[in-house]
Amino acid sequence: MSASATAAPAPPKVLRVSEHTVEIVSDSGEGAQKCGQIFGAVSAKMGNGVWTVELIPAEIQPPPRVPEGASGNRIRVGEHAVTNWGDRTNLVIAFNEQVLLARHRVDALADDAVLLIEDKWARSEDADIVAQWDAAMKELSSKHYRIIPVAMDDQCLTIVDNPRKGKNMFALGLLARVYGRDMELIKAQIAHAFRKKSEEVYTSNVALLELGYHWAEDNIDFRVEIPTHPSEKALVVMNGNEAIGMGAIASGMELCAMYPITPATSVSHYLSEVFEKFGGIVHQAEDEIAAAGVAIGASYAGKVAFTITSGPGMALKTEFLGLAVMTETPLVLVNVQRGGPSTGLPTKVEQSDLLAAIFGQTGDAPHIVMAPATIEECFHIMITARRLAETFRTLVMVMTDANLATGVAPWPKPALDEKWQAAPLDLAPVKEGQKAYDWNKETGLSERIIPGRPGGMFTLTGLSHDDRSKVAYSSDIHQHSSAMRSRKLAVLQSLMQTPKVYGEEKGDLLVVGWGSTKGAIEEAVDRARKEGLKVSALHLRFLSPLEPGLKDVFKKFKKVMTVEINYSDEMGDPYVTEENRRRGQLSILLRNATLVDVDCWGRVPGEPLRPMSIVEAIRGRLPRGGAA
Repeated sequence: MSASATAAPAPPKVLRVSEHTVEIVSDSGEGAQKCGQIFGAVSAKMGNGVWTVELIPAEIQPPPRVPEGASGNRIRVGEHAVTNWGDRTNLVIAFNEQVLLARHRVDALADDAVLLIEDKWARSEDADIVAQWDAAMKELSSKHYRIIPVAMDDQCLTIVDNPRKGKNMFALGLLARVYGRDMELIKAQIAHAFRKKSEEVYTSNVALLELGYHWAEDNIDFRVEIPTHPSEKALVVMNGNEAIGMGAIASGMELCAMYPITPATSVSHYLSEVFEKFGGIVHQAEDEIAAAGVAIGASYAGKVAFTITSGPGMALKTEFLGLAVMTETPLVLVNVQRGGPSTGLPTKVEQSDLLAAIFGQTGDAPHIVMAPATIEECFHIMITARRLAETFRTLVMVMTDANLATGVAPWPKPALDEKWQAAPLDLAPVKEGQKAYDWNKETGLSERIIPGRPGGMFTLTGLSHDDRSKVAYSSDIHQHSSAMRSRKLAVLQSLMQTPKVYGEEKGDLLVVGWGSTKGAIEEAVDRARKEGLKVSALHLRFLSPLEPGLKDVFKKFKKVMTVEINYSDEMGDPYVTEENRRRGQLSILLRNATLVDVDCWGRVPGEPLRPMSIVEAIRGRLPRGGAA
């Protein structure tokens, strides 16, 4: 027997790191997202910080083997809490070379990334495919990637007839071995993911998982170790759309009226599975307009209802939203923002609906606009939104986005509180002389009369009306009723606290953000401060009305700049001047409210902002070695 035949295989090289980022990319329908979701959920349950982002093509069924059709999942796994998707990917599993090129071309991969790629395309009988493979390998050679061919199809064919339905579980097995994931936890997660499928499907997927694990054990010469710190507190793992749905249930809302639209639809998918257990109903209307009408009608009847949509749907609901404001009917609207305008980038993230949400109604229609910054806040904001809608008798808009909607992260399991739910409906007789809009002259607030209360009959109208809900066109009544509807926002702001600055309370630059950019902004600020730059951050949850005290906060910094995922001109662009510059949407609001010369940095890349890009923007605004 030769020496080489008896030598034990060399142990894998172990790379110990505090964080690593993984991507699984494929054509649509090959299950890369399922693989990534299970890997992310298991990593969180083992005690890692996790942030996942779905990579979704703009078309529902793009052609196979084209870069534009890349579909998958990016998972950033850390020793400690992870608040955003990071900068670049360290390891990729790709089902073909074209989807890998898509990620390479947007500079998503670290220069030394490891690429595990299905290599059957290099052996194809189709000369065109082989030529595409060769061209891709040449293009990828511009970086120092380590490319490891994996015969995924050949391996999967030993268990299933169609590798397309199972290759993702083989890939999951590769990841389980490389990252030392708990196989029993993975099997439990597979059982949950395929709970509506047969036992045969579960058994086949587990067999493919184990096949991938053992293949990696025999063929991959490295492992990655990321320390885990299991939480002493009970955690839940979910995406933002699921958190919105759970928050709606916890708040006591019982009706969700919607029309399918990406990326909001999965809220209704989740609620459709569980809402009835809690006495709730998901109503799929014939269109966006009808969905708003159904929600308003249900709210008028008693309990606050909500409708969920994305930018184009919000535009269609405009007239009904004005009706909710004019009739002072409580209503919650959730806008899961995507790229626009028009059909735009339906599967990509953007924060371009802010001004439309605040000002996009006819006439003067004051209402509340809020934005959660994390997946955990997606849950709690629904409870706050329901309370505010009811207390202030108005429309409350909750602005999330595709980043929060599809991102998955662990957060502390909430301790449910009965106080979160609405009080039982008051059906007592209406007091003598009580009016439909008995506005308090100081606050604009009035008690809502629920239909059915003895003595409470009145005609509800979207026309200008007086305090008895009687149609009135006189100038004094319209002036007074407009003031009463507007006054409520001032009252709400008087009840808020000034937001806390992240970092030092004074310095050279204050970066202000809203929505899902919080994690990336604060990570960028931490990096900039390590470079010696005097930078802090401020994140807003209320956009209408704005939180109080902002002007005093801004005065303590030499320069204030917003960072947003919406478009803004850059000074120095052709024809752009101080007068005609189109600014970031939050920047416009802040300049108007504080009269401070707030600068802006906005980008619309169709993906979440990366911390390194924000750090570059910070450096660019501090050109003289730190001082603004």
